[in-house]
Amino acid sequence: MTTLRRSARYAVLVLLALIFLTPLVWMAVTSVKTYGDAQRIPPSFLPDPFSTYAYRQVLDNASNPVLRWFLNSMLAATLHSALVLVTASMAAYALARLRFRGRGVLFALIVGTLFIPPTSLIIPNFVIADRLAWLDTLAVVVVPGAASAFGVFFLRQFFLSIPAELEEAALLDGANRWQIFTRVLLPLSKPALATLAVLSFLTNWNDFLWPIYVLFSPERLTLPAGLGLLQGSYNTDFPVIMAGAVLASVPVLILFVLAQRHIIQGVSRSGLKG
Repeated sequence: MTTLRRSARYAVLVLLALIFLTPLVWMAVTSVKTYGDAQRIPPSFLPDPFSTYAYRQVLDNASNPVLRWFLNSMLAATLHSALVLVTASMAAYALARLRFRGRGVLFALIVGTLFIPPTSLIIPNFVIADRLAWLDTLAVVVVPGAASAFGVFFLRQFFLSIPAELEEAALLDGANRWQIFTRVLLPLSKPALATLAVLSFLTNWNDFLWPIYVLFSPERLTLPAGLGLLQGSYNTDFPVIMAGAVLASVPVLILFVLAQRHIIQGVSRSGLKG
């Protein structure tokens, strides 16, 4: 019975893996097809013939600088992740360890903002960015959203799982709050910080709606917003679109593979104590 249950469990896992991997494989295969092969009915899985036409179109197209969009997205997502870690870690430490009046109400208000639809904030954020003269600049896709309510909640839960005795020992040794935060808590929170960094990176990297509203120059676009320009008005070149999607997916997959161990540790430990 145990063997049968284990076999059924593995069968379900293999099925789920196929469901999630099939679109990625189809995307990669389509990116190395010719335009005519991609339009074939019924569709063929293997490319006939194998072609790098789509990647040449993506990388050598002067009117659609995909590599520039790629670098813009990489820089924006990296800076955004770093800013989220700074703001969320300090706020989470204050809410987890410091005692002050209204702490519970403040935390409830922060968590409550998670229930506000992000699309409802586009207009006020646009007005603020316009008054700050941030439109069509890197700052407009980095700073908004850096005060992450989810990041504060996530790191607070992780900080609560760290024994308070470690901080008390540091206080007895003469450390101040800042030293405890930077030299005790943050080194112990690497799994949670890595998890939040990856999630923040992915959120910014995949953002499509906000960049198309606030970025106007073609050379300043991020990758998701720029890839929308690859679709023609009267026809759709699927190999070119899929080649752009492959370029957008590679950094995400590499990042997840490198950080998956920290992500598992961070998610599991952040729920130990609330």
